[in-house]
Amino acid sequence: MKLNKHLSVKGQIKDRGRIKWTAMMLTEHVDMLKEWQEEDRYNCRPVLDDFDLEAIFEEIQLAYKRQCDVEIHIWRHGSEKFTGLITAIDLRLQKLHLDTGLHIQKLSFGEIIGAKTLE
Repeated sequence: MKLNKHLSVKGQIKDRGRIKWTAMMLTEHVDMLKEWQEEDRYNCRPVLDDFDLEAIFEEIQLAYKRQCDVEIHIWRHGSEKFTGLITAIDLRLQKLHLDTGLHIQKLSFGEIIGAKTLE
């Protein structure tokens, strides 16, 4: 017997979910449903408390003093990740200069949501 991965059994009812409805939908409706599902996967910016900020600051300090590679996660319309060497920390402008190999990224302290040293 062939196993149907979309089939779910709820009591006496065998349901195929939205699979049974796609044959009756217009392609525009299917595209709108896919777009709607993508919006559901959108993540909100994580809320960082004082302990998280302190741990991030310590990782950045450690990577800057040792001059080792660091992986920094930032939030700009979604999560982004940069890997490189910290060349400068500007406390007055609250910017971090990260040499990624291709060019130097200037990251704002407010954008940083995570940091991890790579050794």
